[in-house]
Amino acid sequence: MDLGIAAAVFPIIFLGELPDKTMFASLVLASRGHPRSVWVGAAAAFLVHVVIATTVGVGLFALVSHQALDAIVAGLFLGGAVYAFVEGARNTTALVTREATSHRQVAVTAFVVIFLAEWGDLTQILTANLAAHYHSPLSVGVGALAALWCVAALAVVSGQTLLRFFPTPVIRRITGVVLLVLAGVAAWSAAGA
Repeated sequence: MDLGIAAAVFPIIFLGELPDKTMFASLVLASRGHPRSVWVGAAAAFLVHVVIATTVGVGLFALVSHQALDAIVAGLFLGGAVYAFVEGARNTTALVTREATSHRQVAVTAFVVIFLAEWGDLTQILTANLAAHYHSPLSVGVGALAALWCVAALAVVSGQTLLRFFPTPVIRRITGVVLLVLAGVAAWSAAGA
């Protein structure tokens, strides 16, 4: 393992993940459940994705065209936006209370959401590319995982703070708008524009 490579990878992945959908997902989940449980679920999902990206990811992205991957991501963003708008229109006080009672349920929900949202993500592609570039999957994996875990920690701390200023339905509507914009960008990229 080369710590220099890990240190070089960290800022690239950290900056790539900051404006990402998975950060917003972690933020929203943390506004509904216990932050530590959200982080544990997100951290586990990121671990699985880093392993995939540094081992199998390079071959997968060579087989799937960039346009097809962008089209799939656009569809996922659009689905996430619709879900955020639907959930934002509901009275979720009872749901929040029920979900907050089970730390394991919150962690599993965070794992599933982050795991699904991270497929074809910029940071997953970057991680695969960096592993191929440096020919050091372990070093790249350590740097990428540390960056992803730091961003998830920032998101869950921010999620609890946001609830002091904005109700959950407002946060969901804002998330829906952000996801619609990301869906548009991914669709534009898939169309080859």
